[in-house]
Amino acid sequence: MPSRPRPFAAFEFMIAWRYLRARRAEGGVSVMTAISLVGITLGVMALVVTLAVRSGFRTEFVATILGANSHAEIGAYTYLTETGARSQQMADYRQVLERVEKVDGVIRANPRITGFAMITYGDRSTVGEIFGVSRDVLAALPSFEGAPQALGDLDRFDEGIAIGSEIARTIGAGPGDKVKLIQPNGVKTAFGITPRVNVYEVVYVFSAGRTDVDKVRIYMPFAEAQAFFNREGTADQIELYVADPERIDEMVPRLQAAAGPDRYVWTWKDRSGAFLSALDIEDDVMFVILALVVLIATLNITSGLVMLVKNKGRDIGILRTMGLTEGSILRVFFLCGAFTGVVGTILGVLLGCAVALNIDQIMSAVNMLSGGEAWDPAIRGIYRLPADLRVADIARAAGLSLALSFLVTIFPARRAARMNPVEALRYE
Repeated sequence: MPSRPRPFAAFEFMIAWRYLRARRAEGGVSVMTAISLVGITLGVMALVVTLAVRSGFRTEFVATILGANSHAEIGAYTYLTETGARSQQMADYRQVLERVEKVDGVIRANPRITGFAMITYGDRSTVGEIFGVSRDVLAALPSFEGAPQALGDLDRFDEGIAIGSEIARTIGAGPGDKVKLIQPNGVKTAFGITPRVNVYEVVYVFSAGRTDVDKVRIYMPFAEAQAFFNREGTADQIELYVADPERIDEMVPRLQAAAGPDRYVWTWKDRSGAFLSALDIEDDVMFVILALVVLIATLNITSGLVMLVKNKGRDIGILRTMGLTEGSILRVFFLCGAFTGVVGTILGVLLGCAVALNIDQIMSAVNMLSGGEAWDPAIRGIYRLPADLRVADIARAAGLSLALSFLVTIFPARRAARMNPVEALRYE
């Protein structure tokens, strides 16, 4: 008894390749194959680019958060002072600092003063949020010292203030200019509280990579900020920087214990958690939508195979009478569809990677042609469109395309395998 051929034998590949290369006059469906190939290629390319951009956007967003802000902060809940006034200032911030710095995983901690003031230069003015910190703290932030967009000398920070690039653009000030800071809760006199107006030299202009920071943030030496806001001997918050920001939630109980009662711990994930969750949901939604695009493209394979099976009915009958089993016929037509899916997936991944790697240049060109309307940093929050190609994302896109391509070939391939050879040859 003759042995059955092994699955996916060489002759099955040969027959499938012959059918794919057949001309229309020979019953081939080369046009439908080409349409399917182009559709799958474009669908996979769009999926790869979208996943890369979404990953890059999240990475860039997190980098700008951690590059311009602390990983966590400790503050005091509102309490009544001896005079009956409501306050959130910490008079014991030095003791809290000593305890917090001993927590495993904390690499740096520093006191901070925060408040709002109006900054004016000439006849222009805007409102800024003042952060009172030391020069060492500012220099340690990844987005500040040595940034290509920075202007001025950070070593002179103790002699003046540092302002964001959007503030500098709004009021028209730069390094070396003298600006006024106006704070309504100023000097206490017999006639009440008069606004405090101080003049400071702009010694540094920074760009943190996010417009929401650059258009409001002002840095001032810690001691000067204490005097400017009438908070001598106290601090508003304690900034914390940890070795692994992504695992900050695991450290919160220990930080809370070190901070003491009537204190809160506010992490960078608490600050931006809602936005990050929205990004994750959007990632899932975009993947589902683009998966449907790939599915529609792969359905063209089904159409092409149905036509191929109909046109090759006589060949199927002859092959069956020659001894080919139903399994061999099924695999031949399965290979016809799978080949289109594999080639389309490979081309789509290659094109998607090429576009993703050059997305910033492509977007810059589109932005220039559209007059700057394609990418508005004030709306997007960051200054460029990033892309982060990850092996896992590429594998997701390729795996989805291959799975759908293989799946849609099963129905027409089974139809060909179950065709009765007698019926196929009756009218030939």
